[in-house]
Amino acid sequence: MSSNEQPKQEQSLTPEQFPFTSPQLMSRYITDTGKILPSKYTGMTSKQQRKVTRTIKNARKMLVMK
Repeated sequence: MSSNEQPKQEQSLTPEQFPFTSPQLMSRYITDTGKILPSKYTGMTSKQQRKVTRTIKNARKMLVMK
């Protein structure tokens, strides 16, 4: 590695990139009863909210998250 190159930093996943197999990441976007929080409370854009909602619903279908 030369002195001009900087090491690559790992970026954290954006909310819409969460894999449906990790319920612990998605748990901050649902209530204790399992309802999906609206974007008013999560602070996400509508595009991000739709992707997160789709991911949570997919996880429910696959019985990963309850």
